[in-house]
Amino acid sequence: MKISLRAGERIYVNGAVLRVDRKVSLELVNDVMFLLEGQVMQAADATTALRQLYFIVQHMLMNPTDIADAAALYGRHHAALQAVCENQQMLEGLTAIDEMVGASRYYEALKRIRALFPVEQAILAGTATNVPFEAA
Repeated sequence: MKISLRAGERIYVNGAVLRVDRKVSLELVNDVMFLLEGQVMQAADATTALRQLYFIVQHMLMNPTDIADAAALYGRHHAALQAVCENQQMLEGLTAIDEMVGASRYYEALKRIRALFPVEQAILAGTATNVPFEAA
């Protein structure tokens, strides 16, 4: 996989934070977990239940050697979301996310969570009758 970064941009690779000083292309030649700086959610932005789930899974991806506490928190938060959610799109998404997290496919789980942000927003706004679903 080839990734292009701008000067000053960061990438999180297997728990390490790398920052480049100039425009550069990286080629990842083996299987690694990575997150681009633009995909990183700050704690202050985790303002909804789904965004909090994203933040927890993000922590699991960024700190792969220390996920026990985050995994326990993920389990509780995910179960609470499933217990209160009535929207079919959201429930199907939560099931898929749980499978991905269970298989340590955190990047894919984050992508799926991001795709559900518009659904959650529609639920919170009370307009969740037919929200188009798009993969992030």
